[in-house]
Amino acid sequence: MSVETYERFVLNGRRPTTPAEVERQVVFHADRVSVDYGANRALDNVSFDIYRNYATALIGPSGCGKSTFLRCLNRMNDSIDGFKLGGNLTYHGHDLYGAQANRVEVRRRIGMVFQKPNPFPKSIFANVAWAPRNLGMKADLDARVERALRSAALWDEVKDRLGSSALGLSGGQQQRLCIARAIAIEPDVLLLDEPASALDPIATASIEALIHDLKLRYTIVIVTHNMQQAIRVADRTAFFSLDQNRAGTLIEYDSTDKLFSRPADQRTHDYITGQFG
Repeated sequence: MSVETYERFVLNGRRPTTPAEVERQVVFHADRVSVDYGANRALDNVSFDIYRNYATALIGPSGCGKSTFLRCLNRMNDSIDGFKLGGNLTYHGHDLYGAQANRVEVRRRIGMVFQKPNPFPKSIFANVAWAPRNLGMKADLDARVERALRSAALWDEVKDRLGSSALGLSGGQQQRLCIARAIAIEPDVLLLDEPASALDPIATASIEALIHDLKLRYTIVIVTHNMQQAIRVADRTAFFSLDQNRAGTLIEYDSTDKLFSRPADQRTHDYITGQFG
């Protein structure tokens, strides 16, 4: 099935249920990616592909490089002193760290939502409109804000108080607002760094339901410490751990069902059964 046919499936509200039903497009290709912060190697020899319209979970113990890798995908590590990326990391075949890569454009196409909700001390409307305004995307701004809030399943809750401070929203609403803010500029990819770790179970369930809806339109990569959450939301899962030199590395990458039910590596088995981590 072509990408165009897949889009028709999405627009008609029917999502293909098996990988064979659609030709999956590679969005990110990591080839022997390493990350150094000065003399400290944080990530070593990571190679795998991330596919279009899948939710891909990154799991593993603390300090194993999950968030470091996630932030490489939209060049959020660039401002860290001593940061250096080795290997090759491409986005739709384009070198993310090549001389021709434009960081502003990279971050427009690859949005990010952080662990703790971080709304600006502005109105709900101004939060969502902030990035489009700064990027010159001012045409039909009201409609753009409404679309983003609807996509984040927040419109019905805030439509009558768009001028109110975003800081007055609940934690779960604030995180959905941050998702709306990220998708207001219509990115291709949404990166989520433990988006529900600071939320209560009800708000967490809302974020997980939202991920299932959003992956029909976006490619999603999510870092989570919650393995049950990975099982609930991810199509594919990458398990990271520490190598013998204490650098983070990729141990196993597969469909979520297979990785959790029939892991190929003993280290994966030991982690998901609680024997370490």
